[in-house]
Amino acid sequence: MTPRERFLAAVHQEPVDRPPIWLMRQAGRYLPEYRELKKKHDFLTMVRTPELATEVTLQPLKRFPLDAAIIFSDILVIPEALGQGYHFRDKGGIGMDYLLDSPEKIESLDSTNMGEKLGYVGDALRLTRSKLGEDTALLGFCGSPWTLACYMLEGGSAKDFTAIKQLALGQPDQFEALMRKLSAAIIEYLHMQIDAGVDAVQIFDSWGAICPDNHYESWSLRWIHHIVHELKGRAPVILYAKGMGHKSADLMHTGAKVISLDWTINLRRARQTIGHGAAVQGNLDPVILTTTPEITRREARRVLEDAGRMPGYIFNLGHGMIPTAKIECVEALMETVTGRANA
Repeated sequence: MTPRERFLAAVHQEPVDRPPIWLMRQAGRYLPEYRELKKKHDFLTMVRTPELATEVTLQPLKRFPLDAAIIFSDILVIPEALGQGYHFRDKGGIGMDYLLDSPEKIESLDSTNMGEKLGYVGDALRLTRSKLGEDTALLGFCGSPWTLACYMLEGGSAKDFTAIKQLALGQPDQFEALMRKLSAAIIEYLHMQIDAGVDAVQIFDSWGAICPDNHYESWSLRWIHHIVHELKGRAPVILYAKGMGHKSADLMHTGAKVISLDWTINLRRARQTIGHGAAVQGNLDPVILTTTPEITRREARRVLEDAGRMPGYIFNLGHGMIPTAKIECVEALMETVTGRANA
């Protein structure tokens, strides 16, 4: 069974020889080869240059027996293509080039020709596929409309998310207009990724947990459901909603083929709740990879034990890899999941 076959079989809840494994944010600063490349090129240049994005995407696959590569990019390429650029602040963190703080600014966002504006991502995907070959799965991704809107209204990461909630509650027509534009842009973008050769796409609803419980469906899930529907089954959708594992039944109703869970949810109970409604992905705490190989092996075995042997499981982290992850811990994780560990 090739890595690609293993990954797709798990997505479709078919038997596999072992759980497939890939890691959210698996390329990045924990790799010395990435840090060397970063000395020559800033992050945005690497994202926008297909050859560099491909090189970064493939770096972890040269070290580890991963079953899937996820393209090196950023969820904020969508706001940028709409006309609202982003940057990295001097003291760290993401900042938007301006606040989306008026109806006029929402109106000025241009959601047309996303495939052309983001053609560099399609080029990176095609180049990655050509270098990757046919035996390893290739994944694309995007942010959910709600999560992107959070960044666009707040100007970057925020503490209380006041602006986005005020818009959704106080100006529902403007909120609706923004979400329609974002959804249209994402649909075209994901179709372009599928055309470029991805085997699946992951939608990150990273800020879903800031929605009040009674608004999560209308503010976020409604739009994800629309996106999944408009993809017309062309590729499986993995849905990751940080902090929302308790809403797994609602997440399944979006039509996603895989529900990705963070580390706050008991994987065994989650699989019992989800049943055969979707495959499950997760959910090792990324901090584990900053400890020791022994701790990593122990915690990885615990996750595998909780996952059980029912088909439809993909091993992953409960969130993205963090920069202080240790190479030896990632190696121990790979050995444990692929069945080569002696301890």
